Amino acid sequence: MSNKITKLFKIKYPLIQAGMIWVSGYKLASAVSNAGGLGIIGAGSMYPNVLLEHIQKCKKATDKPFAVNVPLFYPDLEEIMQIIVNEGVKIVFTSAGNPKLWTKFLQEKGIAVVHVVSSVKFALKSQEAGVDAIVAEGFEAGGHNGREETTTLTLIPMVAEKIDIPLIAAGGIATGKTMLATMILGADAVQIGSRFVASKESSAHINFKNEVVKAKDGDTLLTLKELIPARLLKNKFFNEIEELYQKNATVQEIKNHLGRARAKKGMFLGDLEDGELEIGQIAGLINEIKPAAEIVQEIITDYNNSLKQFSALKL
Repeated sequence: MSNKITKLFKIKYPLIQAGMIWVSGYKLASAVSNAGGLGIIGAGSMYPNVLLEHIQKCKKATDKPFAVNVPLFYPDLEEIMQIIVNEGVKIVFTSAGNPKLWTKFLQEKGIAVVHVVSSVKFALKSQEAGVDAIVAEGFEAGGHNGREETTTLTLIPMVAEKIDIPLIAAGGIATGKTMLATMILGADAVQIGSRFVASKESSAHINFKNEVVKAKDGDTLLTLKELIPARLLKNKFFNEIEELYQKNATVQEIKNHLGRARAKKGMFLGDLEDGELEIGQIAGLINEIKPAAEIVQEIITDYNNSLKQFSALKL
């Protein structure tokens, strides 16, 4: 399969593993890249020295392209970007900020830049900023989310109609069938997060992985909209937030209850009661923890089989 994204990133399949905090370390990124997709190291939960270690280990674990995801509200941004440049990383995904800030700097160093958006408005702004590709993420996605609450199957064709650069679909994608659906709607590739949370190589705690496997439809909800909207599995912490809303709590009161390191507590340390458990709606279709390479191949096989079935539906 060859298209604009596989050529841009020099990968076999137009399948990208999301750079999730507390989940996407070098083991997962290298496994996905070795399987023919594009693995991403999630820098959002890493101090600069930790990111450096993961990049160096990833380079030893794979000779295939991989990327780093950098949230643009990161406090050590200059140091992070310099590490990326010094280590010869060739692809950077940016999110949660203004793509104009670092796009030119990175591209001048020979690095392809992709920005994550949740609306047509910000897709156009990213294109104007000169990024090489865009990830358009629907609100089915887990973790930090857009305020627009636009679903993936609505967002992708609207963005595809307005931009001229490669488009990557994200949010609610975990199978070859959903991959095919978004590509029919105009995407050149897909970015998948939740399915790779429940992988052997994911750095998520086994408690969290097991909760993802157990999840059913309706077990996640978008909350914390006044702060940074996040889709979470329902648990004790989630219920406490809902109780605060029912009491008409102020934004500061909600922020105080959230505190610090909730995502680390839940996703990385396995505290299923008081931690923040970030996962997408598609968790209801995830039934097993598997090696990342097996997940990639399963999705590609399902994609090809679904394409044959779709082609047979001619009217």
